[in-house]
Amino acid sequence: MNPDSTPADQWDLVYTPRWIRRVAFWAAGVVIAIHLTFGLLLDISYTGVGVGWSDKIGLIAVGFVVAGVCLMPTRARLRVGPAGVGVRNLVGERLWEWDDVQGLEYPEKGWSAHLLLPYDEHIPVLAVQARDAERAIDAMTRFRELQGEYAPAR
Repeated sequence: MNPDSTPADQWDLVYTPRWIRRVAFWAAGVVIAIHLTFGLLLDISYTGVGVGWSDKIGLIAVGFVVAGVCLMPTRARLRVGPAGVGVRNLVGERLWEWDDVQGLEYPEKGWSAHLLLPYDEHIPVLAVQARDAERAIDAMTRFRELQGEYAPAR
């Protein structure tokens, strides 16, 4: 099932992490600042190599690409509704129907939750992280309430 085909109002819980967003935006800002500074100051003194504007722009462009990669964790999201559980980590979102979902738990030594699936399989849920403390606990509690409402009895 395509998670984008489900209307937005069909989701009872939409959770995104707070801590990793702050860290990712901060890291992207630092990367851009460093590349911008070095790009603009690249030819401040002659080192024996001819440095042109294309070199400067290239270095700054690399900084923006690296900053974009730093922002990828901000895409993490957990959505829960009657259609199932949608998990978007770094790249794409996948929707599991309630028949396949067995629960959501934190591993003993992990920093993000796992969506439990049949046959001892699990999917990391990067949106629900231990660093978010009370927000993550509230999300786990709400997930379990919705699981009790929508999941078939086992």
